[in-house]
Amino acid sequence: MEAVLSRKEQIEKTATALFKSKGFSATSMRDLANALGIEAASIYSHIKSKEEILQRVCFNMAQEFFEAIDAAEATEASATDRLKRAIAAHVQVLTQNTEASAVFLHEWRHLSEPMHGTYLALRDKYEARFREIIRSGISSGEFTVPDEKFAALTILSGLNWIHTWYKPEGKMTPAEIAENLTEMLLNGLTTKKQALHDTYSHLNTP
Repeated sequence: MEAVLSRKEQIEKTATALFKSKGFSATSMRDLANALGIEAASIYSHIKSKEEILQRVCFNMAQEFFEAIDAAEATEASATDRLKRAIAAHVQVLTQNTEASAVFLHEWRHLSEPMHGTYLALRDKYEARFREIIRSGISSGEFTVPDEKFAALTILSGLNWIHTWYKPEGKMTPAEIAENLTEMLLNGLTTKKQALHDTYSHLNTP
């Protein structure tokens, strides 16, 4: 049975969908009221502004991402396994609510200070978690990349397009998407190492 949403939750859900389809700037409070079938003035008894909704979406999503990566790294494991779990956790959060994911990834630019700066700091902190895993893998010899920051941003950029094409009724589940993407992305971190190994083996073959 689907949970009954409060009026504030209804407003946030509808606004999130509008922010994704129209963009934050192009969405007016009148648009939101029309979509909800209520008078625009009545919305203000629940929220102060549309930016309040944007803030809630962005920072609630940020919390979900941090909770997911915390859980992914909760146990001691190799860098490869940690990265696999971190990628799977990221995919799971993205696919739980693609509308909120789209707003989080693209509409944050409309946050005003100090929330804009806070968002950027959280984004950098989250990216640093991936960089740390990759750095650990470089140290252990699991990954061969010249720059862990570039590698982390490449992985996250590849993952963050999922919301544009994922459908719950599609052929792959979030777990299957994560598994397939992990295989492709990790190949980029390990292929060079394997190629060097193969070359060395070839040179030393009688």
